[in-house]
Amino acid sequence: MMRLIALALPALFLAACSRAPAPVAATGGNDAVTAECRAEARNSPAVREAWRAQIPSNQTLEDRVRAEAAMAEANAFDDCLRRRGVRTGGGVERVRPSGWYW
Repeated sequence: MMRLIALALPALFLAACSRAPAPVAATGGNDAVTAECRAEARNSPAVREAWRAQIPSNQTLEDRVRAEAAMAEANAFDDCLRRRGVRTGGGVERVRPSGWYW
């Protein structure tokens, strides 16, 4: 019995710590609003500003720009959902990827 518990605990811990959001919790189940907010987030000024700093020949800078653009897009998506009343305010800041450039 103890062996079964010892084998199940790491799997339960990993499942609880997964980073994949639940679609219904993230969108409230409204796919039309989600699609509009995704399009708005991709075209937000913060995302365009992040991509403007890209220099294709510099791989380190390209990785940093890609990460900054992804964070800007995620923040713009959250802001859009909050404005439309699908998601309420509050919560914690999104986990940033580790790296020397943050």
